Amino acid sequence: MLEECETWAVVGLSGNPSRTAYSIARLLQRRGKRIVPIHPDAPVVLGEQGYATLADVPFPVDVVDVFRRSEQAGVFADHAVEIGAKGVWFQLGVVDHEAFRRTTEAGVRMVMDTCPAMEWPALG
Repeated sequence: MLEECETWAVVGLSGNPSRTAYSIARLLQRRGKRIVPIHPDAPVVLGEQGYATLADVPFPVDVVDVFRRSEQAGVFADHAVEIGAKGVWFQLGVVDHEAFRRTTEAGVRMVMDTCPAMEWPALG
């Protein structure tokens, strides 16, 4: 996903630079990825228009990157499958084994409980 996918919807991304979602979205941009803020308030973040839901995004999304608590994250994996995303990324500390099962059985790649900032160095 890190190498192949270009458009990353970041669920929970707001304009608060002290939040982890903000710093990871900025890292994604620095790595050449397009970020799409997904937040109920739909703010513009890091120069990109936000959307209240994944279904509101008017263009294809490659990866849905979820910054929500584990008990809230599964629904976003389901929405990612519904919109035709190629992958789902649950951030560090976000684990939902049932969502992982549903998502991968639907043919969508998924990772859980890790962060792009931790995984990119492993790619070299």
